[in-house]
Amino acid sequence: MSFQQDPYGTGSPYLDGQMLVAMPGMMDERFARAVIYVCAHSPEGAMGIILNRPAGNLNMPDLLVQLEIVPEPERIHLPERVGRIQVLMGGPVETSRGFVLHSPDFHLAQSTLPIDDGVCLTATIDILRAIAQGRGPQQAVLALGYAGWGAGQLEHELQANGWLICPADAELIFSTPAEIRYEMALRRIGIEPAMLSMDAGHA
Repeated sequence: MSFQQDPYGTGSPYLDGQMLVAMPGMMDERFARAVIYVCAHSPEGAMGIILNRPAGNLNMPDLLVQLEIVPEPERIHLPERVGRIQVLMGGPVETSRGFVLHSPDFHLAQSTLPIDDGVCLTATIDILRAIAQGRGPQQAVLALGYAGWGAGQLEHELQANGWLICPADAELIFSTPAEIRYEMALRRIGIEPAMLSMDAGHA
C-alpha cells in the first residue's frame, strides 16, 4: 500500500490534527517518549508541537513580563487563568518563537490556523496580548519552538516504526498534565505503557 492510499488508516494521507507517540526504540533523543500534535502535514513536510516537555520553571506570567507585554507591576492583575496556561518546549526548531495551541473560540484574521474542530494554532504576539487582557481563548498551551520534518521524512520514520499514531482531542492537549500525556496517549490507542517497555519480559 502506498503512502497516498492512507497506510495509517486515518481517512487521509496526511496527519494534521493527529498525535504522534514515540516508540521506545526512538533513536533521536530529542524525541524520546515525545507526544507530538501534528499541526501541518503535506508533501512538502510536516510540523508539530511536543506536548509533554514542560519549559522548566518558566510560566506564562513570567513570559508576558519578559516579552514586555505586561509591565512587572501589572503582573499581579493578570487574569487568574493566565497562570494556568502551560508553557512547553515545543521542539528543537526556532526555540525562541512562541506557538499557541488553543480552543477555537479565539481567531485572528490572517494569523490563526484552524487544525481540527477543537484546536487552532496562532503564532503571533497578538494572541499573547489578548491572553494578558483576558480576551484570549478559554483553553491554550504555549510552546517554545516546534518539531519539523522535511519532505518524506515523517513518512519514512512512520514506516520504520518510529511513531504510533493517536487521535488527538482537546482534553489531552489542554487539560491533561504534561507529565502524564505520554501514558494517556498510549492508553487512548489501547496500549498499556508497560507493554511498550523495551525491557518488558515475555508474557
